Amino acid sequence: MKLLTRNTDYAVRAICYMATHRGEVVAVPAMVEELKIPRPFLRKILQTLSKDRIITSRRGVGGGFQLALPADKILLTELIRIFQGPVKVSECLFKKKVCPNIKVCPLKKKLGAIERYVESELKAITIGELLK
Repeated sequence: MKLLTRNTDYAVRAICYMATHRGEVVAVPAMVEELKIPRPFLRKILQTLSKDRIITSRRGVGGGFQLALPADKILLTELIRIFQGPVKVSECLFKKKVCPNIKVCPLKKKLGAIERYVESELKAITIGELLK
């Protein structure tokens, strides 16, 4: 089981980098060099974050990206939702179809409790906290 995908990991790293450059517009080449994230992946991630209003972009000379929100207001769970969807421990699939026992399955109840616990713990994590 993988909790964070590559895109979410790259997004967290890029946002942390921007947060350390408080209020500055950060150029993509600087992020690529510092973070060692392939440029095409980074551009796609930054476009998604911009569309979701986590960051803002500036075009032209001196252009780049900067945080649209304070680092303490950017939740890890929001980034997971943007790039992966809701936090799930199990999708309850059986042969690529929804399991027919989902309503009576005792394991589903346990997994649901685990999902709620994991999500509550992740909701407590902000970008600002990661930088401390």
